[in-house]
Amino acid sequence: MSANEDQEMELEALRSIYEGDESFRELSPVSFQYRIGENGDPKAFLIEISWTETYPQTPPIISMNAFFNNTISSAVKQSIVAKLQEAVEVNLGTAMTYTLFEYAKDNKEQFMENHQPVTSTIPISSIISVETPNTAPSSKKKDKKEQLSKAQKRKLADKTDHKGQLPRGWNWVDVVKHLSKTGSKDDE
Repeated sequence: MSANEDQEMELEALRSIYEGDESFRELSPVSFQYRIGENGDPKAFLIEISWTETYPQTPPIISMNAFFNNTISSAVKQSIVAKLQEAVEVNLGTAMTYTLFEYAKDNKEQFMENHQPVTSTIPISSIISVETPNTAPSSKKKDKKEQLSKAQKRKLADKTDHKGQLPRGWNWVDVVKHLSKTGSKDDE
């Protein structure tokens, strides 16, 4: 079988295996992501596997550069990729994407044993303080309520129903009166 036939068969298998699995994502017919761990799990990580033209005879490209992994140190990422590369060597020549995802799921705790969440380079407080000045002045304006006189309130109440809604058609124009005022040219 050619590499393309192998890839087509593996693609079909992956689609059927992971159908309905929220952790699996097909980025393209030769590139896939799988989230190991649940959303909100501090030890969850995302693996991206991309096939080369000659895959499975040659190794796929394994990446952990997804934004989802931004709290994982580069040392832990490199360690996970290195362990997955070892699994690639063992499975070279066979369809291995499913095998790699399952290997990562089975060894999640071992992969993440040295994981210490890395804080982002920009503290969240500075992001908030940057946005705060823009929103502060407009919020002061919104706090001021519009004051209506008793007469204005009565007039408004007369126009609306018991729910405060204007009746249907309150702003409709009487078409006959409008046309008689404008003087239609069809009359001549």
